[in-house]
Amino acid sequence: MSKTVLITGTSSGLGLETALAASHAGHRVYATMRDPGKSSALRAAAEASGLGLEILQLDVQDPESIKTTVAEVLRREGHIDTLINNAGAGYLRNIEQASDEDINQVMDVNFMGVLRCTRAVLPHMRARKSGHIINISSVGGLVGQPFNEVYCAAKFAVEGLTESLASYVTPGFGVHFTSIQPGGITSEFANSVLKQVEATGGMLEDDYLPLLQRYIGNARARMGGDAYQSSAEAAAVVLACLEQEDPPLRLRTSAWSEGFCAFKTAADPDGRKQNEATIAATLGL
Repeated sequence: MSKTVLITGTSSGLGLETALAASHAGHRVYATMRDPGKSSALRAAAEASGLGLEILQLDVQDPESIKTTVAEVLRREGHIDTLINNAGAGYLRNIEQASDEDINQVMDVNFMGVLRCTRAVLPHMRARKSGHIINISSVGGLVGQPFNEVYCAAKFAVEGLTESLASYVTPGFGVHFTSIQPGGITSEFANSVLKQVEATGGMLEDDYLPLLQRYIGNARARMGGDAYQSSAEAAAVVLACLEQEDPPLRLRTSAWSEGFCAFKTAADPDGRKQNEATIAATLGL
């Protein structure tokens, strides 16, 4: 069944590939990005494949932008079946070196952006008692990692938001929530994070430098192995999830990401058991 799908952050990487995959599968796709001037890659790929997806402006940091775009999609389609909160920004730096401005920016894009977009579509989904909100999180939303504490904190917050909403909005209104947790993706996202830290002070000569150099060296080495998957491979997992009638609460996108999070997920890989237990304990349902 064809769905109306709204996706954030589609100018490149996973967002771009998810927009193409969903459109190719026959869904009505509204691909959004903060700067439509960066839509050339998506437009070219869509045109080459004969896909009719729509491209709109949406800045996850701007509530008015979100409100306007959601209203426009609702005006055109009458409903939104699936929201995919994909827009995000990486950040690799120790909190002793990070400025408050940088920390606030990372939290705002990665967490508040998800919250704002979810809040914008939720009333319409509740009214229809139908819908699915997919949040692109990360293995960093389950497992804290060196020099990623700010990014991981934002993604942990996304996990808490997703899990909490699923504990009462799903049984009460039939709206589903899924957190998808990719590992490494071979895209400009990963490269830009490493380039940024190397070029803008992350390599400061301090006590952390040997550890940071080891981390970056290992991260670059993993790019050539099975730890990283392509954006298209991860997008195929997102597509399969949005097409499920009873989607999981949590989902990893590769064998590597499953293994990396194994200690956190072994007892409840898809999050259903904890969700059901929470609903029973708090709502008596």
